[in-house]
Amino acid sequence: MNHDTTRAPVIAGVDGSPQAGAAVLWAAAEAYRRRRPLHLVHATGTEGRATDEAAERARAAGHDLLTKTAGTVAERFPDVTVVRRLTPGDAVRALHDEAGTEGTVVVGHRGLGGFGELLLGSVGLGVVSHAQAPVVVVRGERDHAATGVVVACVRDEHDHAWVRHVAREAELRRAALRLVTVWNPLVHMGDALTMLDDIDGIARQRLRETHDLADAVRGEFDGLPVTVEVEGGHSTAGLLVQASQEADLVAVGAHRPAFGVGRGVGHVVHALLHHAHCPVLTVPREPRTRRAH
Repeated sequence: MNHDTTRAPVIAGVDGSPQAGAAVLWAAAEAYRRRRPLHLVHATGTEGRATDEAAERARAAGHDLLTKTAGTVAERFPDVTVVRRLTPGDAVRALHDEAGTEGTVVVGHRGLGGFGELLLGSVGLGVVSHAQAPVVVVRGERDHAATGVVVACVRDEHDHAWVRHVAREAELRRAALRLVTVWNPLVHMGDALTMLDDIDGIARQRLRETHDLADAVRGEFDGLPVTVEVEGGHSTAGLLVQASQEADLVAVGAHRPAFGVGRGVGHVVHALLHHAHCPVLTVPREPRTRRAH
């Protein structure tokens, strides 16, 4: 993903829940930073029920909700252009269609109505798993103090494409970018006689690769503070959840299933979506099999 998705619209799911309301305001602040429009999307789930009285009530309620939400945004961010979308389809498809491959989708970690049990059930996982664009899940307490730090979980130089998007996010916030790589020594143990030498060599290689990635980012984003942290541990998810306590945003590269089939959320992303202390950004990762010849 080499295009700059920070120059595209920000899309927020609206359902009337407090969590979605917090996500809308986060999305509005993001749209303000980017100088891009904010698209508010509400899915009524009334597709195919054009003459149904309950469907009419749902559409009317959705229209009122979008109007009220747009008004709240205008009070807080008067310079942000707001576009309202009322769709009869389901929430996942509505957000995917609105974002395409360019927009950034922002959702709360739970919701009501068309966004029921967001990130606890199929709707939320569908938003994150199959989106072809970045998705932000707004988590964390309202009194979470700003840290001026954006954390990205990386592995090696192959992460450069999606980390570029995270670097732009840090730049927009005038924040530092902290590249964190976590490796589990138990995965590399092998033969007991060579284990210690192997582990030491793997650690040095991982550190070198992460520093190379940091140098590439610094070369592209002049003036952006970039730090490197290599952690050895048994739980990547646990270390990232801990890191989220001192971050404004934690980002991970997410594989997308081929042809939209299969589960696109690994256990690390899943854990962050449930337990992070700040908003979580997932960015589509290019397949590693794609190499230049």
